[in-house]
Amino acid sequence: MQNGAAAEKVEAVLGNYKKNPLFSLRERLALELAERMTYTRKRVTDKFFNRLKQHFSDEELVELAAVIALENFRSKFNPVFGVEPNGFCSLPSVQGAAAVAIQRFH
Repeated sequence: MQNGAAAEKVEAVLGNYKKNPLFSLRERLALELAERMTYTRKRVTDKFFNRLKQHFSDEELVELAAVIALENFRSKFNPVFGVEPNGFCSLPSVQGAAAVAIQRFH
């Protein structure tokens, strides 16, 4: 992945990122924020938000939340119109996970 995360990190996200030494504390917190914003039964509690504020500036938190919200929007919007990923991510484990997700919509 030329301008993004290392392939090992992208594949590791599909596993247990919370205990994976490939991720820094800030990366694990950002991934947990994404989970909490994405999954219906999870919430961004005051306690968790206070943890985030210890490691991210207000500007960084706004940017993280905006990017996560945008990706959540696209994940709901694109399938309605059949917008496919067009091979954007060539990692086999990511392609496999994407194929399973796409099958749910077809």
